[in-house]
Amino acid sequence: EGRSQLALPAAMVLSGIVSVQAGAGIAAKLFHEIPPAAVTGLRLWTSAVAMAFISGRGLTRALRDLVKRRAWAEGGIAVTFGISLLIMNFSIYQSFARIPLGVAVTIEFLGPLAVAVAGSRHLRDVGLVILAGIGVVLLTQGGPGHLNLVGVLFAGVAGACWAAYIVLSSATGRRFPGSAGLAIAMVVAGVLITPPAVAAGGGAMFRPAVLATGAAIGILSSVIPYRLELEALRRMPMRLFGVWMSLEPAVAALIGLALLGQHLSVVEWIAIGCVMIACAGAAGGALP
Repeated sequence: EGRSQLALPAAMVLSGIVSVQAGAGIAAKLFHEIPPAAVTGLRLWTSAVAMAFISGRGLTRALRDLVKRRAWAEGGIAVTFGISLLIMNFSIYQSFARIPLGVAVTIEFLGPLAVAVAGSRHLRDVGLVILAGIGVVLLTQGGPGHLNLVGVLFAGVAGACWAAYIVLSSATGRRFPGSAGLAIAMVVAGVLITPPAVAAGGGAMFRPAVLATGAAIGILSSVIPYRLELEALRRMPMRLFGVWMSLEPAVAALIGLALLGQHLSVVEWIAIGCVMIACAGAAGGALP
């Protein structure tokens, strides 16, 4: 019976992962028409509008309350959360433009792994970090020119921002009711991305077909997975959720193959496997 109860949340997590990576694949295809910075703008604008709509009056109340109480420190946390969201999205799209999806997402996953094992003195966790390290070394062992270094660095920045996102998401959640904190962060990210997005994309990003594709990317990458993950977390332990989420690099690699024809070598698949096992192990042991 326990297994059947977990079937629905597991399906939700997996659907969310497929949705995110399908959004990433479509975004990478859109890079042929507009630059990654412009695609980041379209994604964040869609997410901001959707989150503001989902939060509704909760967002207005939270903002009014902030001003009334002059709780600028709390507002500052939500703004910092938005900035981390912005840099994370900007960096991962810059990475997708340069290296395969599966490789970029694998490197990005080192951020959540670092948060999961931070401060741990368990020998097992040290082993998991070493395993992830082996995975990263294997990823970069394809010889000179194998992987674009700038693409790898951007994926690393996205990973660091994902780690910040996890910490700031928790801090924002404690200070704001419902999804108001996330909505504020999304709006901040949407406003701040506007100048670089418009400068990079110009008039091309406002063509109806491009706008529609950008909106689809935002819905697939943020709106659908956010709702699915929220519902899944109500039905399953956080630890198990983390283990399931570690499937993401493999799904990214498969979407990269299906949508973008990105073939990975056996060594790269082994590397992705090492990081996935490390992340699943860290998530499984993160809570008592």
